[in-house]
Amino acid sequence: MSDILNYLKEHSNSITDTLLRLTKAESPSHTKDLVDKCGQVLGEEFERLVGSSVEMIEKIEVGNQYKFTYGKGGDEGQILVIGHMDTVWDEGALPIRQEGNLLYGPGVFDMKGGLTITLWALKALKETSAQLNKKITFLVTTDEEVGSTHSKEIILKEAEKSSVVFVPESSIGPDGAVKTIRKGAAQFLMKVEGIAAHAGINAWDGASAIEELAYQILDLKKLENRDEGISVNVGVVKGGTRGNVIAKEAVAEIDVRITKKAQAEKITEAILNRPVFVKGTKVEVIGEIDRYPLERTEAVIQLYDELKGIAASHGYDLNEGSSGGASDGNFTSGIGIPTIDGLGPLGDGAHTEKEHVDLSNLPYRAALMAEIIQRYANK
Repeated sequence: MSDILNYLKEHSNSITDTLLRLTKAESPSHTKDLVDKCGQVLGEEFERLVGSSVEMIEKIEVGNQYKFTYGKGGDEGQILVIGHMDTVWDEGALPIRQEGNLLYGPGVFDMKGGLTITLWALKALKETSAQLNKKITFLVTTDEEVGSTHSKEIILKEAEKSSVVFVPESSIGPDGAVKTIRKGAAQFLMKVEGIAAHAGINAWDGASAIEELAYQILDLKKLENRDEGISVNVGVVKGGTRGNVIAKEAVAEIDVRITKKAQAEKITEAILNRPVFVKGTKVEVIGEIDRYPLERTEAVIQLYDELKGIAASHGYDLNEGSSGGASDGNFTSGIGIPTIDGLGPLGDGAHTEKEHVDLSNLPYRAALMAEIIQRYANK
């Protein structure tokens, strides 16, 4: 058993204490004051455990973000760890409770468990005097659950200086598999303009925006390809004013998921440049690919193989898997930086009332993070 894992197992209760502090500091994405309080707790934990550089990045519309650094070396070639402290849960919406080794609570799995293991991975590297020839940057954002609009720029800025990116997002339950594939995501808004008319007196003078939108939805679904992992979902539809009026306006919100960066241009063009089916209507679509996929490249396979080897030395198997959801790791992967995701602790139930982590797994996952950081900090 490694010195790092031994150290973390000896401090398992303290690791749990850190997770409880972060979980109790509830941090709904849209409630800045609460997110900022959680950031203060996170900063205090970092200073207490690691005692290195803390930089707060002030934000107006969302919670303040944090950049923690540890180790020596310049910016170029740094090791980047990306996490977020915001959650999908309103304050008080989900009680915190412990049942045996399982801790339930808001954001405990997505992703305060991941923040906790990263803090303790750095703590273990410090206490075991592990050699690190590169700087470690731990970037924690505050709007991942609502699109990362206010954090994308700094994520890309830090990624461009990095040799590798580790993302301690929630693992794949129930066995804690890491994510070597994440789908890319795009959102589009379709606006249809028709011609209003009385549905009884002069129905043929009108052009229904709703009817056009119905044709559009059916045609959009033809872009799906299950074998290639392309999905198109029209999740929100609005239109019309009254049942006896030909609808003048209709809108739809469209979500697209892709598995390969090469798919992006083709499907974007197909969605933005729509044919018109109902004479007299006009169709406008706005939107773009928000996050390119995290693809299972040779570099990602190498990262996984090394993680699997570390896990085996700790006495367990580490599996890999894919996710249809996107994360901030998609940004870094999208610009070609080797990125692996799902390094958070064993657990399940993200975004549900059953959200939980296995406390007994925290030392193992922190050790996994610590040893992969150490390995890449000395390459």
